[in-house]
Amino acid sequence: MRKLVYYVAATLDGYIAGPEGQYDFMPFEGEPAEMIKAEYPESLPAHVRGPLGIADAPNRHFDTVVMGRGTYEPALAAGITSPYPHLEQYVVSATIRVEDPAVTVVPGDPVGLVRDLKEGDGLDIWLAGGGKLAAAVADEIDVLVIKRHPLVIGSGIPLFDGPFSVAAFTPADTHAFDSGLVVTVYTRAERGPASRPAG
Repeated sequence: MRKLVYYVAATLDGYIAGPEGQYDFMPFEGEPAEMIKAEYPESLPAHVRGPLGIADAPNRHFDTVVMGRGTYEPALAAGITSPYPHLEQYVVSATIRVEDPAVTVVPGDPVGLVRDLKEGDGLDIWLAGGGKLAAAVADEIDVLVIKRHPLVIGSGIPLFDGPFSVAAFTPADTHAFDSGLVVTVYTRAERGPASRPAG
């Protein structure tokens, strides 16, 4: 069965973007950028792959991307309706309208979407954000790949933006760069019996 992988950049205080969706304060340069280009080329949108010299790089981990409206809108604002044509693209939103056959808009039930995708064949599924969508499908996330930048921003869009809920993950791999960026892969811990309140 395919896995749902939440592959995302975050700050030390757990935000994936600023309050208005800003993300350009997280640097993409040097050794970390080279690692992403080599290991996760499919996570880079088509309009930057050419200038980065990886236009024809094969997909290594994912062949499908699921994203929320806030993650998709920057591309749409730039006139790009299909930011990841090398992937099967799904946008979960009840309000956005997209006239591009390469992008499927799902107005509701992201959990059902993810479960259906997991049953299919192919590479894993990239959950690209944002925080509300991640919280909505949290029980379906099998792997976290967190690129944690040595930055604190105080407020913004959190990794998970939903009600209180506890899920355990186990560190599986970590790579620290001289820039201070730390990339950690977590796998979902074995689900035990439901916990009971103390007392």
